[in-house]
Amino acid sequence: MHSFGHRFSTLITLSGFLLVLSCSLASLTDIFNSPSVHAHAEVLKINRFRKQLNGNDEVTLTLNMSMDLRSTFTWNTKQVFVFVAAEYETPKNSLNQISLWDHIIPNKDQAKFETQIACKYPFIDQGSNLRGKKIKLVLHWYVMPKTGRTIADMMVMSDISLPQTYT
Repeated sequence: MHSFGHRFSTLITLSGFLLVLSCSLASLTDIFNSPSVHAHAEVLKINRFRKQLNGNDEVTLTLNMSMDLRSTFTWNTKQVFVFVAAEYETPKNSLNQISLWDHIIPNKDQAKFETQIACKYPFIDQGSNLRGKKIKLVLHWYVMPKTGRTIADMMVMSDISLPQTYT
């Protein structure tokens, strides 16, 4: 006969195997989900555009944003992390990316909204490269599942041009 320890070990091994199998099947279902995210942002106001004492350009913006991220939610989604970044090129770097705003969306009910926001983080360029610069506002999102890998995606929401002079 098998001892109690042997039976307990078999039960734990079987339970672990079934847990791994169910988590793998759950994460496979997210492969077939292709979300269609709708988002738009426009600059309502450039609050400040100045050169700091150390020579860096600083911009503060007020944005009007609307987004619909409900399609990113499935039964396996724990939360969605979103952020808006300003992306632009300089002679030194082919891609400069500065986060302006971020938010954690915990459920599908809160995944569609329209809001006006002042930038949560300062938009500072190391140097004086922002005058007259064309900037893309890009929405990035990370779908964090209950089980499986994190899914990342992005979309360009709008393009803006900064003024030639400081305000």
